[in-house]
Amino acid sequence: MVAADSFVHRPISVQRFPKSICRKFVCEMRSSSVQLIGRTPERVSMSGSSQLVLPTSTSLHRLLNMPGALLDTTMDQLRTLLTVHETRSALRAARALGREQSSVQKQLDTLNRNFRQLCGEPLVVKQGRGKDVLFTPTGESLVEMARETLAEWLDGIHECRRKLGTTVTVGTTRYMLDTLAKAWHHVSDEFRERDVDLKVVHIRTKDIWTKLETREVDVVCGSVVTHAGAGWERPEFEVIEWRRGGLALLTNLPDSVVGDRVRVPQLRSVPLVVPGAGLIAEFLRGWFGPDYRQSIDIAAEIDEIQYGISLLRSNLVQGAMIVTSGLGVVASNNELREGGGLRVVELADDSLERLVGVFARTDELAKHPADHPLNLLWAAFTAEAPRP
Repeated sequence: MVAADSFVHRPISVQRFPKSICRKFVCEMRSSSVQLIGRTPERVSMSGSSQLVLPTSTSLHRLLNMPGALLDTTMDQLRTLLTVHETRSALRAARALGREQSSVQKQLDTLNRNFRQLCGEPLVVKQGRGKDVLFTPTGESLVEMARETLAEWLDGIHECRRKLGTTVTVGTTRYMLDTLAKAWHHVSDEFRERDVDLKVVHIRTKDIWTKLETREVDVVCGSVVTHAGAGWERPEFEVIEWRRGGLALLTNLPDSVVGDRVRVPQLRSVPLVVPGAGLIAEFLRGWFGPDYRQSIDIAAEIDEIQYGISLLRSNLVQGAMIVTSGLGVVASNNELREGGGLRVVELADDSLERLVGVFARTDELAKHPADHPLNLLWAAFTAEAPRP
């Protein structure tokens, strides 16, 4: 219904034309003009098969008049729809969900019936026995909406739990899992008594600051690059230092090419196996600038350190790979299975070093009391940290 105090109450005129219907609405008002924009539409019954859509005055009206077929759609049905889309089969989706195929097919039939009524076509079409199902254009659109809807709900619930202190999320690199395990022993009983969830996610070194800044994690266990001998340089983050250290080289090159000790400037002349991102890339960026690839000889670019070690060991590439000093010690003690036959070279650097530790947002720790789960976990890390 459209109403305004400035309307002159005169009838709406409708003109009809042959073979088509064009409804023309003339609203005379005391004000010169009015635009009905950004309002929720309301359907008004008209003669014939067409319906007139006019704006309503409140969003509540839209909620109260939602189609029943849409209200009958559940999150479980949306999850099933997404699983079928991923597996391309009701049978494979049923196996993934741990259900009977008939249960999955019943949900698909319900969704098809409801959205045929709502949108004019089903979401999923069978193509015959043994063939993958086909998603219609409407089905593909609904899959994207369902994926976003479920993700937003999960993220929203997690955020609510995080604010209430019923979930603490820790991001950790693979090498820091033992550190987290030691701290967990201090708080595990109290977390269970208070029904607090500890969520552990794997992160890469290159994502540490991003994950903390976007509040995807509350605490990070990992390694970062810092200036050698300097104090902590990022006051927006608290840190519990575990240790500091340098880097080393693993190489299959002879002593005559690469000696037992190499300084950073000499790396320019050494063929290097380098990662595309992460801790070592940050060192290279700190040494040679953001365009470090133009300053060094890259023999190969890798995603994982194990692949780089295997590549050198195979002698398909002649060169060296920068690794942490800890990994260099392991390799020199012949404890690195993948590194057999490779030589460890000291990498001398007075400018940068690796800081291994636990990190959290300063403001997040400060705004909670000492008995908040986040601060309890932080205290547990502090208790386990090596003494100077």
